[in-house]
Amino acid sequence: MADNMVTKILKEHMEDGSNVEPGEEVSLSIDQALLQDATGTMACLQFEQMGRDRVQVPLAVQYIDHNVIQLDHKNPDDHLFLQGAAAKYGMYYSKPGNGICHYLHVERFAKPGATMVGADSHTTSSGAVGSIAIGVGGLDVALVLGGQPFSTGFPTVIGVELTGELQDWVTPKDVILELLRRRGVAGATNSIFEFYGPGVATIPVTGRTTICNMSIETGATTAIFPSDDRTREWLEAQQRPDDFVELGADEGAEYDEYEHIALDELEPLIAQPHSPGNVVPVSEVAGTKVVQVCIGSSVNSGFEDLAVAAAVLRDKSVAKDLVMTVTPGSRQILNSIAESGVYADLVRAGARMLEPICGPCVGMGYAPPSDAVSVRTFNRNFPGRSGTQSDQVYLTSPTVAAATALYGVITDPRELGEYPDLPEAPMYPAVDDGQILAPAPEDEAGEVEIQRGPNIHEPPEADELPEEFTGTVVIVLPDDISTGDLTPDGVEVMAFRSNVPELAKFTLRRFDSEFPEKAQKMAPGIIVGGHNYGQGSSREHAALAPLQLGIRAVIAKSFARIHRRNLISQGILALLFKNEEDYDKFEEGQELTLPDIREHLENGDTEIPAQLDGTEITLLAQFSERERDMARAGGFRRQLRQQQEESAPKGGEFRHSDSADDQDSQQGGGIS
Repeated sequence: MADNMVTKILKEHMEDGSNVEPGEEVSLSIDQALLQDATGTMACLQFEQMGRDRVQVPLAVQYIDHNVIQLDHKNPDDHLFLQGAAAKYGMYYSKPGNGICHYLHVERFAKPGATMVGADSHTTSSGAVGSIAIGVGGLDVALVLGGQPFSTGFPTVIGVELTGELQDWVTPKDVILELLRRRGVAGATNSIFEFYGPGVATIPVTGRTTICNMSIETGATTAIFPSDDRTREWLEAQQRPDDFVELGADEGAEYDEYEHIALDELEPLIAQPHSPGNVVPVSEVAGTKVVQVCIGSSVNSGFEDLAVAAAVLRDKSVAKDLVMTVTPGSRQILNSIAESGVYADLVRAGARMLEPICGPCVGMGYAPPSDAVSVRTFNRNFPGRSGTQSDQVYLTSPTVAAATALYGVITDPRELGEYPDLPEAPMYPAVDDGQILAPAPEDEAGEVEIQRGPNIHEPPEADELPEEFTGTVVIVLPDDISTGDLTPDGVEVMAFRSNVPELAKFTLRRFDSEFPEKAQKMAPGIIVGGHNYGQGSSREHAALAPLQLGIRAVIAKSFARIHRRNLISQGILALLFKNEEDYDKFEEGQELTLPDIREHLENGDTEIPAQLDGTEITLLAQFSERERDMARAGGFRRQLRQQQEESAPKGGEFRHSDSADDQDSQQGGGIS
């Protein structure tokens, strides 16, 4: 039977007994795992609770790229904790300023045919070299690090045929914007995009990285390109020729769904505020006044992305009322643009050159003014993500961004005329892994001391699900609530990613500044949402912070994949409306009861009867057997601890502190 590329890789990694029908849950062995500092602390704390002395995955890397402002002790304390945990437990550690995890992993570690999970939604970038790379919550990564297989529904595979070749001024960013224009932000949920066709060979690995990075914005699980001659060139340039394996779909392979993109028919596109799916041709919004342009970050931060901006601005200056920032994706790219003259051209044009970190993409500095338009080559433009609550962020390609920086208004780059000559990218860029620290040898790991600052707190844990659940509706929310709404981005809040009690004080502040106090008073609480609840990043803090406040159930019209998984893993019921019109019956302060909820889950019932202030409604619990067990236990950590207590498996007991005294003592000193 002819298999597509996704099916071939998943079959090779499935545990015995797994099914390959779309939607059926499969258990996968995982080759690589990725953490970053905004998610890494919670993941490492949960890994420690598993009692393992060493990670059980072939390769794991801890990156420092999000929380690097270091306004006070919180960020550097986290970094010391993560550096110690990486050394002790067997992970590589990429130091601050070395590069953005998504881009740097493609450079130094991603492999064709590998499976990978990462505690960052844009882990999907590694599909550029033929990996199946999936963004998940920190607990899921911790479980993989502890030797657990990764369980997920077998995806629908969407074949995207590329034909033709991109015209001047049109870029790979326009390919993924075109898919977003067609599908929106939830039109590919539980699917994987697999690219094929003659147009694939015309897109370099850096362009494929941008496409795969933003695939998550459609709701997709990930995206993947074949491993071909372009992949071979990339891996040879990265001094990793032995990692190359030619890999693609079998001849005659079929897909569950199909898309076709004629590359030569694409035009420059742009996503308007406040959604990556709000895509229109640039020509429709040309002339809009702009005060900020940001180029780079984890998308569009390769050499050609920055070189074309420099070429447009060479011997010119950015518009007088505009500020421009440039963020290379890695130290390697920073070195390449410095040696080629690209850096100097950008500096002379007036660009503010930033280090290779996430920076403005996650609101870590360089926020735009109030109510002002910022044009960015980033991947998300959710309200307030930039750090400014009244932001007006547009997402587009480097060519559009550069033309816009030149004129101070959104500009179709085709108006610039002939495409400029770009400086030649180094065929073999300087590869320097000096800022990636190897873990301590296993026989020396016991001597590593992990430093724990006062901002580091153990994550909260849900109670076991009772026989009957009664809770109070704390808030009713609209469609497309993002994880950034639940736990905001930006310097002020992100410093508390290691301290959920403090982080929880900012929960849903965009909608109700008093939500944290209300939730605690009404506990156990319920959040009601519309469609695509929890879109955006993989941050499990968006489940942990509500849990800290006493939220035990979320009822929505539909969920984003990663957040739904995080809710269930942390012991929060994720229920759906059977009849969407029932959403209109919910108001703040109402009491909802789920009679015999535990029995319904034990029986595998999908339809769950509920009473809303005496009115009968029906909710849906569309859980797998594994998820039902997890929900009854109060989350995966409690479930795993119960299993280990019953069977005492190899690897030691599940470590857990129930008392404040035990927690304080764990935070105070090192582990021997």
